[in-house]
Amino acid sequence: MNAMITVMLKELRDLSRDRRTLALALLLGPLLYPALMLGIGKLVEMRATTQLEKPLEVSIVGAQHAPNLVAYLASQGIRSKKLPVDLDAAIRSQNEDVALVIDKDFAKHWREGQPAKIDIVQDSTRRDAEIPVARIRAALQGYAQQMGALRLLARGINPSVTRPLNIGSRDLATAEAKRGMLLSFILPVLLLLTAFIGGAYLILDATAGERERQSLEPLLATPASRGAIVSGKIAAACVIGLMTLLLTLLSFKLSAQISTGMSRQLDVSFMAIGKMLLILVPMLLIGTALLSFLAAASKSMKEAQSHMTWLMLLPMLPGYVLMANPVKDKLWQLLVPFLAQNQMLLKVIRGESITMMQWGVYLAAALALAALLWLAAVWRYGQEKLAISA
Repeated sequence: MNAMITVMLKELRDLSRDRRTLALALLLGPLLYPALMLGIGKLVEMRATTQLEKPLEVSIVGAQHAPNLVAYLASQGIRSKKLPVDLDAAIRSQNEDVALVIDKDFAKHWREGQPAKIDIVQDSTRRDAEIPVARIRAALQGYAQQMGALRLLARGINPSVTRPLNIGSRDLATAEAKRGMLLSFILPVLLLLTAFIGGAYLILDATAGERERQSLEPLLATPASRGAIVSGKIAAACVIGLMTLLLTLLSFKLSAQISTGMSRQLDVSFMAIGKMLLILVPMLLIGTALLSFLAAASKSMKEAQSHMTWLMLLPMLPGYVLMANPVKDKLWQLLVPFLAQNQMLLKVIRGESITMMQWGVYLAAALALAALLWLAAVWRYGQEKLAISA
């Protein structure tokens, strides 16, 4: 234990000498992630507010065939504008978001009580046109329902006979779960990524970097066991990673409290922060142990850094899988690395209770994997060729 603590303090002291690297390791995530999320949230909020509240000008082909409909749309904030020369080309080039084409036989079909045709012209792959299209579609549906009810009343029929079911809805989602919807999309991935590679700066330099500088051999020549050396380096990396995680969560909480609108949903309670840190500590151990093994197997710092490309993808896989194929919570999921952390974080974000059995299964599986990777790193450190620089 004394040897491990000595190695840990030595690595932390070495990192503290490089203040720029230390600042990047500790402050990049806490400053960048909240600013990025708050900026995106503000842009989404501004887009929704401006496109929902301001009058919408739409090109309407054949407006003369349905003057009452055009007047109704105007009352809903949807006004007719001058038609472009080529409507289809204007929409493809994004000069127009959406347009309406009223059939020339609209008035005839309307008088005969038949469905009158209206086409909504859009490019469904353009996300910037989603809100205008939704506004027009909702207005047309409202007009159709209103006119259908008036037609039935004119024939002495109660419009309610066309609605044999009165469908209600009871939402059992808690306020915490609703507030956590935004967090559930972004926070698990960011925290998993930060925990998994949060100690990469230190652990790569402490193994591959020292090997390249030929300063690892004197350390291995000391009476300290290889297990103590590996544990000291991993502990130092975990200290940095844990500080980064804590600063990131606190920065989310602080930025949410001083912001307005949907960005306030990024608020995280102190109890939730404690639970998240307990969930992510095993991931810190797993990530640093794996990086220790990979760095010890690398002949140079460049080779060790090349692993970061695929390592950064691992924490993102559960999020992508769950977006494509959402699954219900099962106990076996707590045995799968990254998926287990993702599911546990979602429970905390949604304000759901976590049973002692779930905590036990998760911690046992995660710590067992961390121990296996630690043994692999110790085995790698036990090879004498580790001290020889390439």
